[in-house]
Amino acid sequence: MRSGLASMVLALSLLVPSVWAADAVTDAMQAAYVPYRTALFKTNAKAQAESEQAVADARAQFRALGERYSGKPPAPYDRDPEFAASLRKVDEVLDRSEAQIKARELAKGHQTLEEVRDLLGELRRRNGVVVFSDHMNAYHEQMEHLVDDGAAALAKPGGMMALAGQAAVLDYLAKRLKSEAPAALASDTEFKGLVDSVLASVNSLRAAIAREDEAAVREAIGRIKSPYSRLFVKFG
Repeated sequence: MRSGLASMVLALSLLVPSVWAADAVTDAMQAAYVPYRTALFKTNAKAQAESEQAVADARAQFRALGERYSGKPPAPYDRDPEFAASLRKVDEVLDRSEAQIKARELAKGHQTLEEVRDLLGELRRRNGVVVFSDHMNAYHEQMEHLVDDGAAALAKPGGMMALAGQAAVLDYLAKRLKSEAPAALASDTEFKGLVDSVLASVNSLRAAIAREDEAAVREAIGRIKSPYSRLFVKFG
C-alpha cells in the first residue's frame, strides 16, 4: 500500500500534459473496462452469477483487443516494446480471477481483478495516455489507504493529525474527479450527483477530524467507500 505522500505524487503526475483517449487502442481498453469494473463491483457484492458473466465479458473484450492490436499497435503505443506483454498479463490475471470466481472464491477473485487496474494504468503511463479512470484510481488508492489504516492511526499519539493529512490528500483527489471529468461526464446529471456524494463524504470526514470527534471520524471513515463505489461502477 502506498503512503499518502506517494498518492499525492501519483495525482500530481496526472497534471503533466498527456494524450487523452482519442486512439483506437485506448478507446477499446476503455470499452473493455466497463465489464471489468462491473466484475469488481459484483465480486465485492458476492454476486456469483453476475460476477461470472462480467469477468467472462471483460476477458473476451480484452482478449479480442490483444488479438487485434498486439502485433502492430497504432500510436501512441507503437513504440512500446512491452505493449503485447502487458495485454498478455491482463489476460492471465483475468483467467486466474475467472477460475477463482467459478470456484466460488469471490473475495480472492476480487483481489486478483485489482491487478488489472494497475497493469492498465502502467501501460497508459508508459505511453503518455491519461483517461478519467486514472483519476478514479488515484482516489481509490488513497481511499483504501485511509480506510485500511485510519482506525489504527487514531489509536496512536498524534493519530488525529496524521489522519487529517490523509484526508487532505483524499479531498484533493476527490476534487480532481470533478475538475478533470471530460465534458460529456461533467454535463451528465447522474455523474454530477454521484461525484458530489463522493465530495460530501470526504467533507464529512474532514469536519469530524476538525472537531476531533473520534466516534464521528470512525463513522465517516465507514461511509467513505460507498459513494465511490457507486461512481466507479457507472463512470469509473
